[in-house]
Amino acid sequence: MTPASDVSDVSEDLHPLAPSPSPSPSPSGSPSPALPFAEKLLTVLPPIEVAGRWIKRYHVTSDPAGIAPGVERAAYAILPELLPAPDGTPPATFVVLHRGGDDGAYLNVYSWVWDNVLHFRGAAAGQPVLGCPDDDPSHFVTTDRPWIGCVWELPPILHERDAWVRHMLARRAPEVPDLDAYLTDSLPEGTTGDRS
Repeated sequence: MTPASDVSDVSEDLHPLAPSPSPSPSPSGSPSPALPFAEKLLTVLPPIEVAGRWIKRYHVTSDPAGIAPGVERAAYAILPELLPAPDGTPPATFVVLHRGGDDGAYLNVYSWVWDNVLHFRGAAAGQPVLGCPDDDPSHFVTTDRPWIGCVWELPPILHERDAWVRHMLARRAPEVPDLDAYLTDSLPEGTTGDRS
């Protein structure tokens, strides 16, 4: 922590935040209208086993029909590439598969390692900005960005942290750690927000 006397040394480098820039103009030259924010639907699927790890699954989409089966199959096909090597921690992972409002699809993979640490890897499809070769939402490639998720993908993280502590770390009962209890303890379905 920086002592208070040292703060004045850097104060000349501090500047107030500027307001966000106006939306970028569209190809026609007029500003692109900002879409109003809306929460998305969050569904919970049963856990599966992949490459020796148990995978808890969350899907996020604005489509009430859910994520297309071809997108789901493609996402889970790349999943083994995104899992960490075993390290003695009970083999548990949770994923958030998000179908964007455009051509994009995103797979966020959060795996428990080193007893209490969350390891992250991600993949994307249909989003050239993230290195995808085309706009096909089922053509997943791994991403190298350190981004852990957008606002619609983050809600499961707090729940999963609390569930891991409750079932795997808290030493209140002789059956802890209890991987089976952890695997059945998921964030309830609903929307991605308005949960307080």
